[in-house]
Amino acid sequence: MKGHSKMCSLVTQHNATDLLREHAIVMFKQPFCATGMNAAVRATVRMGIYTGAKVYFVHEGYQGLVDGGDNIKLATWESVSMMLHLGGTVIGSARCMDFKEKWGRLKAACNLVKLGITNLCVIGGDGSLTGANQFRTEWSELLADLTKEGKISAEEAKRSSHLNIVGMVGSIDNDFCGTDMTIGTDSALHRIIEVVDSITTTAQSHQRTFILEVMGRHCGYLALVTALACGADWVFIPEMPPEENWEEHLCKRLIAQRGRGSRLNVIILAEGAQDRNQKPITCDQVKNLVSKKLGFDTRSTILGHVQRGGTPSAFDRILGSRMGVEAVMALLEATPETPACVVSLSGNMAIRLPLMECVQVTKDVTVAMTEGRFEDHFLFLAVLVTCLGNWCNINIAIINVGAPCAGMNAAVRAAVRVGIIQGHQMLAVHDGFDGLANGQIEPIIWAQVGGWTGKGGSNLGTKRHLPGKNIEQISLNITKFNIHSLIIIGGFEAYLGGLELVTAREMYEELCIPMVVIPATVSNNVPGSDFSIGADTALNTITMTCDRIKQSAAGTKRRVFIIETMGGYCGYLATMAGLSSGADDAYIYEEPFHIRDLELNVEHLIEKMKTSVKRGLILRNSNANENYTTQFLYNLYSEEGKGTFDCRMNVLGHMQQGGTPTPFDRNFGTKMGSKSVLWLTDKLKECYRHGRIFANMPDSACVLGMKKRSLVFQPLASLKDDTDFEHRIPKTEWWLRLRPILKILAKYDTVEMDTSEVAAMEHVIKKTGLVKGGKM
Repeated sequence: MKGHSKMCSLVTQHNATDLLREHAIVMFKQPFCATGMNAAVRATVRMGIYTGAKVYFVHEGYQGLVDGGDNIKLATWESVSMMLHLGGTVIGSARCMDFKEKWGRLKAACNLVKLGITNLCVIGGDGSLTGANQFRTEWSELLADLTKEGKISAEEAKRSSHLNIVGMVGSIDNDFCGTDMTIGTDSALHRIIEVVDSITTTAQSHQRTFILEVMGRHCGYLALVTALACGADWVFIPEMPPEENWEEHLCKRLIAQRGRGSRLNVIILAEGAQDRNQKPITCDQVKNLVSKKLGFDTRSTILGHVQRGGTPSAFDRILGSRMGVEAVMALLEATPETPACVVSLSGNMAIRLPLMECVQVTKDVTVAMTEGRFEDHFLFLAVLVTCLGNWCNINIAIINVGAPCAGMNAAVRAAVRVGIIQGHQMLAVHDGFDGLANGQIEPIIWAQVGGWTGKGGSNLGTKRHLPGKNIEQISLNITKFNIHSLIIIGGFEAYLGGLELVTAREMYEELCIPMVVIPATVSNNVPGSDFSIGADTALNTITMTCDRIKQSAAGTKRRVFIIETMGGYCGYLATMAGLSSGADDAYIYEEPFHIRDLELNVEHLIEKMKTSVKRGLILRNSNANENYTTQFLYNLYSEEGKGTFDCRMNVLGHMQQGGTPTPFDRNFGTKMGSKSVLWLTDKLKECYRHGRIFANMPDSACVLGMKKRSLVFQPLASLKDDTDFEHRIPKTEWWLRLRPILKILAKYDTVEMDTSEVAAMEHVIKKTGLVKGGKM
């Protein structure tokens, strides 16, 4: 067994009315704590209690499980209050060598049996999960030994005859096969990007080269994503060792960047970086190379454990909450024949995978890297750096439409640079469709978009106006500037504008060019995509504001805050911010509410004030109801809460649209911008007829969006049926399925959950194409 070091633990126990299982244990373990674990602890405790279970904390992880006694304590609803914003784990973490030995596992098993605990949930890496699975495998043997030694009775052994296991993965390295993201990874990226943004300002001022080492001993995810998010000049990751003579190539690259007018160079290095001969590449080695060979003023920074701490991001809070709820559901559905599973994230879907399959594939990757078989397990991020023959004179225009949002500039930068690499000429259109009609169009080159990834808003300028009355002038300018394809980056206006251009193709042949719409809006209301660029940044802004507000309410006692969020008629921000901030409710347009609902909410808060949690938080989407306004809610709660609690109101406003983009939005924008250009390149080939480009088929004008697990292109016209044009929202919104979780975690008694898409067991080997031995 390996990796049975620090862990934090939690236990649940079902009441006697559950005939399938009377008891459950939920235990959280992690060699090093990852930010976001407390959200998983909170969700598991509250979901367990909601299902009629007793819930126990196991303090100090496996060590607490072995030692028993006061280390295993009953958890209550209030005991997990005010912990969403805390990093690390509130129930402790400790290294445990005892659990590696059979005598230690015997003691742990005895402690569980005495409490009637038969379900185990582990949060950790492959070593931690392997240890838990071994514990489960030898459970019958441990019970037999304990019975033989007289430490437990035959009746106790019979009552606890089987141990169910569910795992959750907590690791900032994102190094576990089977899940898109592990708990703590997004928060670690937030810490890293904050440092990178601070470093680049001083580097630019002094014309310096900075080398930044991030964590990732066996996995280069943090380094790679950081490099994309900050526009680094070079990145070293263990999965993709640099080619021979990399020192010379690196120096040439840095010189070329300075030659383009750049005042700084940024190099990102994973702590486990190595060359083709598996020799470590260190910060000092790279620093000495650059300073001695090029004479550049060079500095190096090793971030270390700062990456593990701090306040968890909104993404990690929601991820931990979803995984915690799903883990309890998996335990409730488990049978003695059910294999141990791990709750994972695939796209926007929670799935269950066989635990040991995931562990095996993860180990296969490590073995392949040790043996130097890097190509077996790493999907290389590469772009074709060659001119595409006759396609080198293609002009692609980029336009921003609608309200500005963080991440727009990252999408523009990626599109420009990938387009240039593909051999195209990129054109910037300023001030939206107005600029396209007025001829505010100019070439944009590689150097112009340097540093755009970390800038909020829209550097190109954006307006909400649709093409409409300017269609004829737009068609003339498309001809005048020889535009062969168009990338429209924006919100619902971008979608509507794209539709108008497609409709106008019947009258204006000049509009028969390939087009792609990239959703970018804080409202996340563009049909054809589960996520929009900018929504994550807005969500984090709301979450951090709610943290401060809750702190104020907790200090004042008996206070309820009513917070209005943006989103138009789309309740995405209110709902997801409610999950990430632990709100008592979130009012949205998509889920109609009436005076009786408001009355129930007031009664709920009055009861809450009788507990130790003497504060409340209510979110309201800006257009949730035309009569039940934010002011109305404030007046209602103030009146009905007299003598029990007082009320305050905050309208967050346009602060939700501002700020520097989060790592998610930077990388989502980069991915969307790159993919759109590659798609247009292929589409231009298809539409080249008789010496010119002519695109009039529906699939030549698409929305690029994230749907469940992948990025897909969907024709604009095909999305009409799924669009509520009056309220500017899609008719189908995936995140509505998460609203019951918000209610359950806020302690509402009767909540109906949609189980039509409940997570089912999948196989990681089928997902990855990997089989034993590491071959494809």
